[in-house]
Amino acid sequence: MKIGYHLSSEEHAPNDLVRNARAAEEAGFEFAMISDHFHPWIDEQGHSPFVWAVIGGIAHSTSSLHLTTSVTCPTIRLHPGIIAHAAATAGSMMPGRFSLGLGAGEALNEHIFGDPWPRGKIRLDLLEESIEIIRGMWEGDYYSHDGSSYYVEEAKIYDLPDDPIPILVAAGGEVAAKLAGENADGLIATGPDESLIEAFKKAGGQGKPLYGKVTVCWAPDEKQARETAHRFWPNGAVHGDPMTDLPTPKHFGTIAEFVTEDQVAEAVLCSPDRDSHLARIAEYRNAGFDYICVHQVGPDQQGFFNFYEKEILPNL
Repeated sequence: MKIGYHLSSEEHAPNDLVRNARAAEEAGFEFAMISDHFHPWIDEQGHSPFVWAVIGGIAHSTSSLHLTTSVTCPTIRLHPGIIAHAAATAGSMMPGRFSLGLGAGEALNEHIFGDPWPRGKIRLDLLEESIEIIRGMWEGDYYSHDGSSYYVEEAKIYDLPDDPIPILVAAGGEVAAKLAGENADGLIATGPDESLIEAFKKAGGQGKPLYGKVTVCWAPDEKQARETAHRFWPNGAVHGDPMTDLPTPKHFGTIAEFVTEDQVAEAVLCSPDRDSHLARIAEYRNAGFDYICVHQVGPDQQGFFNFYEKEILPNL
């Protein structure tokens, strides 16, 4: 089991993300995952830089930290060929330290240029075709594709890493987990759902890495942790269709007005207690996850690093 750190692009400015990645490496985290959004979930979070520029900074501020996008949508706002090119460059800058995490996306980030927001089945079909294109363009020769949704004409990527870049796919349900098992090198999930793992393995994911994301809010006392999580991550208590279908941070902000502190605390571990954090991580370990990424909500990242370096990482 490896423990990673989540770089929340929605909550931190680009240079702060670079500094946080370096601090995570120094604290003893073995990998990091960075969110790839055009918008934050709510205006209070306040950020959403272009992740591929940030990755360039992280590449040169770290030396051992493995980085994965969590996750990039390669289907609507950006053509999969652009993602193939961007990821190849990232992999070249971080040899052996970069993976491409992909997902079917949210309207929050993908509607912005007037493209229609398709239903779930179509989004997964787009994702599957995108993976085919990305892998094809990474073969290093001229590549063409005339598919159901995308067209590529004699495109060649000249800067490729020596080793293939792993592709991970995020799944919130068994259909997406099956797609991941059939097409990806690993699975990303946001909860310790053993049914997702089973669907992934049955579809061809046996032996492939499993990545789980744990959302926490460490603070010196529980009251402060709960208040911080409620302020900066009320979307953690939002589930189902609103997560994929709401188009702007304003819409999420409207829903957030009805989300209570208790509801957020059910979704986000709000605690300064070592054993509570270890127990939450153990839920993912026991479900079968190999890689567990921890997202610290709120501005106090250094306090979180100090706590995990001293109290959590040595006890795993």
